[in-house]
Amino acid sequence: MSYNLVFSSHAIESFDAIKSQLQEKWGTKIVSNFEKRTVKVLETISISPLIFQGIKHAPQIRKGFIHKNCSVFYEIKQNHINILFFWDNRQEPLS
Repeated sequence: MSYNLVFSSHAIESFDAIKSQLQEKWGTKIVSNFEKRTVKVLETISISPLIFQGIKHAPQIRKGFIHKNCSVFYEIKQNHINILFFWDNRQEPLS
């Protein structure tokens, strides 16, 4: 069974912001690679949502690893998965 992914507005904004940073610093090829990697991770999450661990302070929220510099945070609901936001791992850690 595959879950539907529902993207929050913050997820869309944070994904676009990371893509913009990549475009400015490294160009179109890196953005394309990032998008492909993100799609693969999201497909994996939709099929096996428990694959990534819950975070320490909110175990219902899981952190999916996209790249050493980027993660996606999501929450599993009964019949779908909420994609909450994307995180540039080089930022200050979440508390």
